[in-house]
Amino acid sequence: MSEAVRRRIALLSVYDKTGIVEFAKRLIDLGFTILASGGTARKLEEAGLPVRDVASLVGGDAILGHKVVTLSREVHAGLLADYLTEMGELEGLGLQPIDLVYCNLYPLTDEIAKPEATRASVIGKTDIGGPTMLRSGGKGGRIVICDPADQQKVLGWLDAGEPDREEFLNGLFVKVEQVIGEYCLASATYHSGGAVEAIVGTRTRGYCYGENKGQVPAQAFSTGSDYPLADERFVQVAGAGQSYNNGTDLYRLTWTMSTAAEVMRANAGASPFIAIGVKHGNPCGAAFSDDPAEAIGKMVTGDPLAMFGGSVMLNFELDADLAEVLATCGMPDGTRQRFDCVIASDVTGEAIEAMKRKGDKCRILVNPALDDELHMNRDPLFRQQHGGFQTQPSYEPLPAHEDPRWEWVGRELTEEERLALYFAWSICATSNSNTITLVTPDGQMIGNGVGQQARVYAARLAVERATTAGHETAGALAVSDSFFPEVDGPEALIAAGVAAVQTTSGSQRDDRVKKCFGQQGVVVGMIPDAVGRGFAFHG
Repeated sequence: MSEAVRRRIALLSVYDKTGIVEFAKRLIDLGFTILASGGTARKLEEAGLPVRDVASLVGGDAILGHKVVTLSREVHAGLLADYLTEMGELEGLGLQPIDLVYCNLYPLTDEIAKPEATRASVIGKTDIGGPTMLRSGGKGGRIVICDPADQQKVLGWLDAGEPDREEFLNGLFVKVEQVIGEYCLASATYHSGGAVEAIVGTRTRGYCYGENKGQVPAQAFSTGSDYPLADERFVQVAGAGQSYNNGTDLYRLTWTMSTAAEVMRANAGASPFIAIGVKHGNPCGAAFSDDPAEAIGKMVTGDPLAMFGGSVMLNFELDADLAEVLATCGMPDGTRQRFDCVIASDVTGEAIEAMKRKGDKCRILVNPALDDELHMNRDPLFRQQHGGFQTQPSYEPLPAHEDPRWEWVGRELTEEERLALYFAWSICATSNSNTITLVTPDGQMIGNGVGQQARVYAARLAVERATTAGHETAGALAVSDSFFPEVDGPEALIAAGVAAVQTTSGSQRDDRVKKCFGQQGVVVGMIPDAVGRGFAFHG
């Protein structure tokens, strides 16, 4: 029978039957004959639709407890036969080509995620027929659907007369191969006890260049996380194309912002207005306040020199008035601060105009989720190695002040000081280790000594950064991302007039450190290094 006159055949075999009746009705209206298996066939029959059970094609009912239904040469010949060269052979076998196959797979990853999952239960939810049919259909140039969300996409394409057919079918096939690849990798990871791990991503963004201009192409990929601050959920609304370094700054800003918002909300009942600026991934300005203009002002004056050409993130909308504060606060008359990237929950048109730079070099991105109750990303973390990669669980927030594992020496802190220390920890724990961070009691970061090989260097650098920017360090608060191995770091902070220090315990010299601070009237709080350490982004 010629391709022009025969009715096309659609094979439907789905675990998730959402929308399947409506989908089959529309296919019938478009001239398809429906072939279905097991529960899918019954669902369509109950809806009064004409459907042929695939068992009649393969010459028998499902066998081996329904493990073998569509794994037959009749089905796969219909999916694999070449339309141009193999139709005669197919007709000689008494078969017709199958033109569309829709399978969504058994929920393997849902089963794996269950605490009570067993090898037997995971095997029971491991689909074999579905992936096999989809891959046969894809190889055979058929319409292949593996996601309920693509039902309307395919119907719209069919209604439109199948434009750009080869490109459209290839897109469906790529999705099938990705979904099945992730499915099989999840199975391998589970059955290997974690000895097998993999990352699969979909390209979401192309960069102008990598860390250096000669590193081309540079791209960003999504792993499909539902995290609201995932990279692809930030939409660029103005400015030139992004570089790889813009993507790195966005990643680091998101870590600091989400950490600060979650920790502050847990200890203050709500997240304040937060403004953070980074340079090369590390915070060089950060502040919180009940007033957004004040938060911005304190952020940009934390370290104006380092802020030049940096990237900024706000957990609120940027309007024209706030944009003016961002561009001019702390700057000499007639000059404006320049930023590489400004990110907010929303940005008005007037604010975009106010932030423009020559060459459109100020990129502006928005994500409404920044205005929500942010939380730290709990997805596992990956890092490249030569010839491989490392994995680790996500970071954990700092335990609450009331946690009995804290040991405080000295006077009782004020509520303002406690919140400022938690804010400082959020900055410290998301900066390159080793780090010591200085803040004022009212929530302005004034010095960030990041990425030092010795803790005393981090202490001295934090103080130097603060004084260079014109800040008074007397009465400031300090956070260290791990314990002090010697008293040299404490001595540098004491000399600067720091009023309180939050750190961890675990050094053989903890008692000496506490005594060193205590003798000078400096409040010190320690929590065991295993639960309070804030190391991040080594190397």
